[in-house]
Amino acid sequence: MTSRAAAPATATERLRAGTRVWHDALEATPFASAMVGGTLPLDRYVAQLAAYRVVLETLEGELSRTVSPSVASVWSPDLAKLPLIESDLRYFAASGTAPKTGAAQAAEAAEAFAREIRRTAASDPQTLLGFLYVLEGSTLGGLILRQYVTRAYGLGDADGVAYYGSGDRDRWARFTARMNRAVTEPEAQDRVVDAAGRAYHHTATIAQALSVGLTGRA
Repeated sequence: MTSRAAAPATATERLRAGTRVWHDALEATPFASAMVGGTLPLDRYVAQLAAYRVVLETLEGELSRTVSPSVASVWSPDLAKLPLIESDLRYFAASGTAPKTGAAQAAEAAEAFAREIRRTAASDPQTLLGFLYVLEGSTLGGLILRQYVTRAYGLGDADGVAYYGSGDRDRWARFTARMNRAVTEPEAQDRVVDAAGRAYHHTATIAQALSVGLTGRA
């Protein structure tokens, strides 16, 4: 009998395996634990949204401008989340809630992430897909986090949770299918996985800046 060779790993299989440690480290931050535990101060939630707005504005702008065929085959305007996060920030601004503790440090971390995105777009635009994978995945996880946020802050379905409410399993399935078709070569997958690891590093730095003094779960 002859045995069949195992099929090569897809891009998203490699991304999931290659970033698991980073993903777990992000979930272990006091910021993430406090969000799940319902003890996260509202101003820190808003500070995260403000930091992510900087990141999304840069990433989505670069994704829209790149001429990389693989990026163009994955990125589409329906994936844009900048308008959602800006809607959330307008809601909290109107209610008088502004970022405070850790906000300046989180903003600095967001700017560092934005600079890395711009450098990557100039040198190796295909690997922007690693950054996109992490940011798109964060809103898939938001399907779970959204219920904690709305309950902790007494928010309605349309109040300040547009970003965390944008995840959808069908949308994720379509996104990952496009990723797998676009990034097939092992060397390209290596670079995209490396970029995803850097994205997790930056998002964890933002979370750590907003974790000062937090105890985590209730």
